[in-house]
Amino acid sequence: MDRSGGKARHSGDLIAALSGRNLARNLHSDVLWEMGFAIVSGQYAENAILPPDTELLDRFRVSRTVLREALKTLAAKGLIEARARIGTRVLPRNRWNLFDADVLAWHFELGPEVSFLQSLAEVRIGIEIEGAALAAQRRTEAQAELLLAAVDRMEAARTPEEFARHDLEFHKVVADASGNPFMASISALVEMALTAAFTISSPVNEPEALSQTVAVHRNIAQAIVEKSSDGAREAMRVAIAEGFARAAGRMEKA
Repeated sequence: MDRSGGKARHSGDLIAALSGRNLARNLHSDVLWEMGFAIVSGQYAENAILPPDTELLDRFRVSRTVLREALKTLAAKGLIEARARIGTRVLPRNRWNLFDADVLAWHFELGPEVSFLQSLAEVRIGIEIEGAALAAQRRTEAQAELLLAAVDRMEAARTPEEFARHDLEFHKVVADASGNPFMASISALVEMALTAAFTISSPVNEPEALSQTVAVHRNIAQAIVEKSSDGAREAMRVAIAEGFARAAGRMEKA
């Protein structure tokens, strides 16, 4: 099989490692990743017709069943659409499901730009600050303890990967504590934002940044513990804004 999408696969491994998931490897997932990355990177342009099945089968050297399953998955993510007597067309970017974990990962693999990180931060601010406010109203004692424990683990982290994993754990607990099932649905977006930010610039490598990041997350946790919706909302806004500013600043220097 052509391994031109191997780098995209590496991004999937990184994201899975930070979230603690096991990323299954099989022919279907390999074809999916290579084709998805090719579409997002522009190798297959928007509105273009994909090569015929015979050409794709020759390229990937898989069964027709495996290829069709991969194409169905790409269609479900909003990247392609099959039309009788026309072929399979790459859909315009505004039809893509940007909340999908794979679609986000393919964008990340291209090398996140400041505008990409800013868009992620804006969506997070629009959603997560209200999630934090709801968590302050609805959290259980157990969830309050989990938040404080996650902050302690962030403070004790010694590697960027370890810190990012505990940071993601913290935000997932906030989403759960909100009591709103839709908050959990943006976990892939939060996961990607944190992965991108910590890949570019982890606070673990800068003592002052680490102390500041831990402090703002402790502020979120403390506001939720004290059931202060306004405090939780403001602390979450600061946490997201500071994370974006740190990553953007590092990208501009680079």
